Amino acid sequence: MNEDRAFLGSILIHNNQITDIIEGSHAPCVPYDEAVDATGCFVLPGIIDEHVHFREPGLTAKADINSESRAAAYGGITSFLDMPNTSPQTTSIEAFQQKMEIGRQNSHINYAFFYGATNNNVDTFDQLDQHTTPGIKLFMGASTGNMLVDRKHALEQIFERSSFPIMTHCEDSSIIQDNMKKAKEQYGDDPDITLHPSIRNEEACYESTKLAVSLAKKYGSRLHVAHLTTERELTFFGHDDRITAEAVIAHLIFNDNDYQSLGTAIKCNPAVKKQSDQMALRKALTTGQIYTVATDHAPHLLQEKQGGCAKAASGMPMIQFSLPSMLELVDEKVISIEQLVTLMCHHPASLFEINQRGFIRKGYYADITIVKPNSPWAITTDCIQSKCKWSPLTGHTFNWKVVQTICNGHSIYANGRFDDLYRGKPLSFR
Repeated sequence: MNEDRAFLGSILIHNNQITDIIEGSHAPCVPYDEAVDATGCFVLPGIIDEHVHFREPGLTAKADINSESRAAAYGGITSFLDMPNTSPQTTSIEAFQQKMEIGRQNSHINYAFFYGATNNNVDTFDQLDQHTTPGIKLFMGASTGNMLVDRKHALEQIFERSSFPIMTHCEDSSIIQDNMKKAKEQYGDDPDITLHPSIRNEEACYESTKLAVSLAKKYGSRLHVAHLTTERELTFFGHDDRITAEAVIAHLIFNDNDYQSLGTAIKCNPAVKKQSDQMALRKALTTGQIYTVATDHAPHLLQEKQGGCAKAASGMPMIQFSLPSMLELVDEKVISIEQLVTLMCHHPASLFEINQRGFIRKGYYADITIVKPNSPWAITTDCIQSKCKWSPLTGHTFNWKVVQTICNGHSIYANGRFDDLYRGKPLSFR
């Protein structure tokens, strides 16, 4: 499955690259050392997750790059782009370099790290290496890590001076704070989780996204709005190829009815919202309004998820089960498998200009994910690879199974076997 077409064929790999793609049902007439029989499977480009929080450095009790990249490989992910709200925050050149070294030592798959914007670090943007930095992450709403940029002059400078794509978390903090104050006055210090989408509501998302889009248009910036949650926000997208939006798995598979059964397990920022918003996001996967799909993988310890709107931590582990979740949407006819590959492989590679990845092409790195339909399996605690060892999807049965993950031509995961010694490569950007 590649570039909007499906065909029967063979892929030849030498060292870490794809050397040939041969169409047809017969084995290629060339010598080879090893054969992977993918009969009955779908062979995809390696999945790129452009939005993860692997928690290292500083927050490693709940996750680290070793554990979460392992979970990623089990889920068919071959590359990730990690967010800067760690400890220390990735908002200085030194912190960025430290994170790159941690990735080199510990990541089982390919890696890159966003640089975080603050109210006063725009002068450091020019010191970043264009070939190792995917983009600038801008929190236009307070979330985990408290990296809120709320000064108008700072926002203007970031959009004016960034030569990198700017990925924004868009929620208006003043609206959220006012909503939380009113909720606490009415319901007490820790309002019930069912109120989360009314506190971090549509208005908070819409007004912040509106501001980001206006600044991007004013300065001609490359803007990518992370984790869109509302139907109303979709009106900003699909008209300008420099202004794009991401959907994440949680907002595609859950809606506010699920708080009754799952509670704070699905608490995230922005909040999971109405079923009508969920359906609108699903439809937007096929219209061009949603350009990429990622996870916003954000593990917390289970005890940190206790409480309500005020006390329970926001975020959930999703990376190991993101591809099977999207393949369920294929089975439900929400999207085609070709569209899945575009959203999770081709578009992330194109948006961030990742060198030689995201496609099955001669000369590209051999990042390949093999999945098999009609292979039911259920999520149990034992199969969860994330360090936090829980999932909001525990007990769920999937029909598709990731059978093999090949990273840079190396089989890192195959049918339950994992190569713990393998390390991925740093992604490079054009």
